[in-house]
Amino acid sequence: MGLFVIISSPSGGGKDSVINALLKRFANSARLVTTTSRPLRPSNVEGKDYYFISQDEFVKKIKAGDFAEYNFYAENYYGTQTKHLAEALKKYDLVLTQIEVNGKHNLDKAGIPNLSVFLLPENLEILKKRIEKRGGITAELIKERLAIAQKEILASADYDYKIINAEGKLNETIDKIAQIIEPLIDKK
Repeated sequence: MGLFVIISSPSGGGKDSVINALLKRFANSARLVTTTSRPLRPSNVEGKDYYFISQDEFVKKIKAGDFAEYNFYAENYYGTQTKHLAEALKKYDLVLTQIEVNGKHNLDKAGIPNLSVFLLPENLEILKKRIEKRGGITAELIKERLAIAQKEILASADYDYKIINAEGKLNETIDKIAQIIEPLIDKK
């Protein structure tokens, strides 16, 4: 059974960059592909970044009990399908996922063991610039995401680790997380 590692951060906090680097660093590791009702972004790939489904289909899956956890965030559903998680943990030594704080708390309530890491921004102004740099998002949504970020940072108190992902120091962030994970995989 693999080690399940949750990487969380506010929008624009570096989750994808950290996970992609860790996947290159650890053999027999995989990203858990979660499901969302949000539209694809230009850089997204179906089945690699997310499983993209309609809101109606997402609600049907909720009613069918298909999700280990799910949440409604920024006008869209996001969730972890139970079957995808179980398959990944059987196949890989390390399973990484990006998930927001409510999803992490729901996994904890469901009794699903995990190691949780929350990436903190240096400050909200830097976080705002990261979100703006992505493009494709209105000023109103940026303001909403920054308000959500403040709540998420407060709600991350129960994470196993909190690491500041400083601007221009991504490799240091990745090294810190790798040092946490490595001995836990060696024990398995």
